[in-house]
Amino acid sequence: MTALPIRRSIRGGAVAAALPLLLLTPAALAPGPVAAPPAGPVLEPAAARAVAASARAEPIWRSTPEQARLRYAKGQRLVRVAAPGAVVRRLDVPYKKGTVRSSLYRPAGVTGDLPAVVHLHGGGWILGGIATHDRLARQLATRVRAVVVLVDYSRAPEVRFPVALDEAEAVVRWVREEGRAAGIDPGRVALAGDSAGGALAAALAVRAKEWEGPRLRAQALLYPVTDAGMDTESYREFATGYSLTARTMRWFWDAYAPDAATRRDPAAAPLRTPDRGLARLPPALVVTAEADVLRDEGEAYARRLREAGNRVVATRYPAVVHDFLSRNSLYATHAAHDALRQVTDFLAAELHDPLPASRPWRAGLG
Repeated sequence: MTALPIRRSIRGGAVAAALPLLLLTPAALAPGPVAAPPAGPVLEPAAARAVAASARAEPIWRSTPEQARLRYAKGQRLVRVAAPGAVVRRLDVPYKKGTVRSSLYRPAGVTGDLPAVVHLHGGGWILGGIATHDRLARQLATRVRAVVVLVDYSRAPEVRFPVALDEAEAVVRWVREEGRAAGIDPGRVALAGDSAGGALAAALAVRAKEWEGPRLRAQALLYPVTDAGMDTESYREFATGYSLTARTMRWFWDAYAPDAATRRDPAAAPLRTPDRGLARLPPALVVTAEADVLRDEGEAYARRLREAGNRVVATRYPAVVHDFLSRNSLYATHAAHDALRQVTDFLAAELHDPLPASRPWRAGLG
């Protein structure tokens, strides 16, 4: 019998982080010896194999953005993960002179208005999209019993900050104002995001405080990017050898927000949000991975949310690397299944609670 790894969970406390991706080729996926980097944490076997494969591959930052996107998408296709059925349709939300493409995922066989989870995919603002995150969107829709809106925002370097954030805001506003036409209850909306998408979701939660209408119900931040400093202990410990490297993160930031002043903007780096901006935010779940350069900044953001009076559940999953929940090659880990259960239970509880005001912690208690 295989023992599940122990996870560290801090309720009402703060812990979270984010990290980029493992880009696999058919040769990299071939069976081979499983070995974790020397003197580092002992990884789950699937995570160790992914790390070894990443070490054999060409660094992603040496690719063009288009080449990197193709590699990422191919890596997702190579590892097939069974996904639940859902009714999927395209959504084009008006934005300035064009539209923002999204996909709506509705759990099969469910009628009536449902709550919504607007999910912002990861990929360092350069990679990823609807195809790479389809499996996760289906799982969220089915397990949360909600309509998942997966946003296909414009990517860097073709556009820079804040275009992706503004496009995501347009989609969230559409869900709240027009969502009833798509079978969505506009009073029950949550945000979710992984890695770079976690940065977008966190920034949107802060922006949404100023909007009229019902408050957002929750935010689920999966190994989020929260700062551009790249000077934490986890950056030093995992700078190389664990799939998402410090050099790759610099490549991502250079494409998304190339100048120093922009990187200090709280809308780009949520950890820099002033204290008053973090007050009265939706309940948060922050998930981080042990061997991830983004671990410490994610956990620091969770800590600041708690200190501002918000309810926070922060969990660090051991023995895994960045992107372990959304990356198909890492879905064989115990941590991925455990985290999926935690994320969907959290969102379901927040979205299906008929009397949210009755929960004392929503006012910042306990």
